[in-house]
Amino acid sequence: MPSTVRRRGTSVPEKRLPPGQYVPRGWPVLHYGPVPRFRPGKWDLRVYGATATGERYRWTWEEFQRLPVETVESDFHCVTKFTLPGMVWEGVPGATLTELAPPDASVTHVMVWADFGYSANLRVGDFVADGTLLATGAVGEPLTPEHGFPVRLVVPHLYGWKSVKWVRAIEYLTADKRGFWEERGYHNVADPWSEKRYSYQEEAGEGPPLTP
Repeated sequence: MPSTVRRRGTSVPEKRLPPGQYVPRGWPVLHYGPVPRFRPGKWDLRVYGATATGERYRWTWEEFQRLPVETVESDFHCVTKFTLPGMVWEGVPGATLTELAPPDASVTHVMVWADFGYSANLRVGDFVADGTLLATGAVGEPLTPEHGFPVRLVVPHLYGWKSVKWVRAIEYLTADKRGFWEERGYHNVADPWSEKRYSYQEEAGEGPPLTP
């Protein structure tokens, strides 16, 4: 499997953490719903929606494992206020996936879908940003099931609920649409350095209207 190394930042001293964050002992486990059972023969990753060709794309687990991977060092910020400095992730860059499954020029956002219907929306620029990965490993080991095995998204410049565990599909959108937590009161943008945690903090243009 081809591999390159790209580093994004280094371990951040506590005084440089985003506002309101702290460094925990260990790696807390937080997610909504049960941990899905991984069945290699049935697992696939799909890309659909507003693709440039109108086609849908699909990779089996065996095919996904052959895609080019990178190793990225970055900090991980959870909205529950912990930060993991200097995490090392391995996986397929979001930008690589968009090269293999090109979006239409009209695409502005992606919806990342997981098992059991969980989702999170991202601006397309966040999905292809330096450091964004469809990660299969962390700190030199394969991901564990509770941390998202076999594949989780990692978007280090946003709060961790955007880093969807158990990713199964990427949907290209031509207009923004809120994901699971964004519909339930979390900020649509999720910038930790501006402490954009909750929807009531949103300014005009930062997200579509909340559904009643």
